[in-house]
Amino acid sequence: MALKTGAEYIESLKGLNLTVYANGEKIENIVDHPLIRPHVNAAAMTYELAHDPAFEDLMTATSHLTGKKINRFTHIHQSTDDLIKKVKMLRMISQRTGTCYQRCVGFDAINALYSVSYEMDQKLGTDYHQKVRRYVEYLQENDLMVAGSMTDPKGDRSLPPSKQADPDLFVHLVEKNDEGIVIRGAKAHQTGIVNSHEMLIMPTTALGPDDKAYAVACAVPTDAPGVLHIFGRQTNDDRKFGEIDQGNAKFGIVGGEALTVLENVFVPWERVFMCEEYEWAGTLVERFASYHRQNYGGCKGGVSDIVVGAAATIADYNGTAKASHIKDKITEMIHLTETLYAGSIACSAEGRPTPSGAYFVDPLLANVVKHNVTRLIYEIDRLAQDIAGGFIATLPSEKDLRHPEIGKYVEKYFKGVASVSTEDRIRIARLIENMTGGTALVESMHGAGSPQAQRVSIVRQSNLETKKRFAKILAGIKVD
Repeated sequence: MALKTGAEYIESLKGLNLTVYANGEKIENIVDHPLIRPHVNAAAMTYELAHDPAFEDLMTATSHLTGKKINRFTHIHQSTDDLIKKVKMLRMISQRTGTCYQRCVGFDAINALYSVSYEMDQKLGTDYHQKVRRYVEYLQENDLMVAGSMTDPKGDRSLPPSKQADPDLFVHLVEKNDEGIVIRGAKAHQTGIVNSHEMLIMPTTALGPDDKAYAVACAVPTDAPGVLHIFGRQTNDDRKFGEIDQGNAKFGIVGGEALTVLENVFVPWERVFMCEEYEWAGTLVERFASYHRQNYGGCKGGVSDIVVGAAATIADYNGTAKASHIKDKITEMIHLTETLYAGSIACSAEGRPTPSGAYFVDPLLANVVKHNVTRLIYEIDRLAQDIAGGFIATLPSEKDLRHPEIGKYVEKYFKGVASVSTEDRIRIARLIENMTGGTALVESMHGAGSPQAQRVSIVRQSNLETKKRFAKILAGIKVD
């Protein structure tokens, strides 16, 4: 089965034996739990849209490993066209979900590991690349959702992994034997982990000789023995037990992140792709980060398309759409959205082949994309809130609207233009509240790494000495 449908994906989750906790309770059925179901629905769209003829070119690809038609989320990029289609695909899905659909992290992880494992083998004589190829083929053939598991809890940020008071604050090797390895630790902020089939564990930072036990990359089923998931809180997540109040009832907010604990988890050698090769940890981290930062003009561009549309709609419902300052603010929102998208397309078009044959984005432009997101999304969302008005923060609940005694007052006093129902005005207001605050903004800031991480990469990749040389030549200063 190379292409699952959305329904088949959801059914496949029912066969997992996951250990998941949320709000202090063990969750026996993740598929139907109100806190998790919206995230399942969002991920299911990455399967369902692959069967829509209108999006076949974006959503599917031909595997360079098997020649079969596969879901693009399991594909290894073979050209700049693949990189560009990825961005276009992400924007298209975001326009239809308004949230994170969670498969990007694993998509980026398999691509980063594919090229880095090839270079490791060329340098070290290891056999990691062939194992990665077999693993990717397995993902493609079964159309599995894999979570990219990079971020460790980190503990004291001033200390490297090997100097932490608690060694488990970074995932590390605790045992090697003839059958495989045993690992322990945790991965934090794991997007879509509880509704993924697999997790691809990677180091979270560059490592030194003392940290070689932390240089581990491997694949683990999300329901493997010793794996436990603690589902995270989100802004206003109690509203998921209603409908209107949550704003985006079907697809939720962001990606359903969790803390994933690994308690002495066994991994067979066939699924181990790095083991103590600490010199390569930084390369893998940088390559993954660049692929992941490439995405943000696509996914956040699509999400911002909805925010722009919601802001324009609430202006219609408020009776302010013809005001010149409202038109100007919406124009600015559109400009900022397309600026983000342009950066993602640019870093993809400037991609190049790696020694493995797989294509890699331009890392400088990819970091610029994500750094712009940490700023421009805030301005887009600020303008949406400005246009909407303060009532998006003080609306009574859906239960008040439906109440037999007080509902008539909510209906009467939250009315906008006469031609639009109060309920529709409340619905679009809740969507704006949902998409422009809390968890969604934090993810824009820290998803794919903090702003400072991008600034470090930008400076390192900017070739500043060459820029100085250009300036000196034009100024008539002698250069070597």
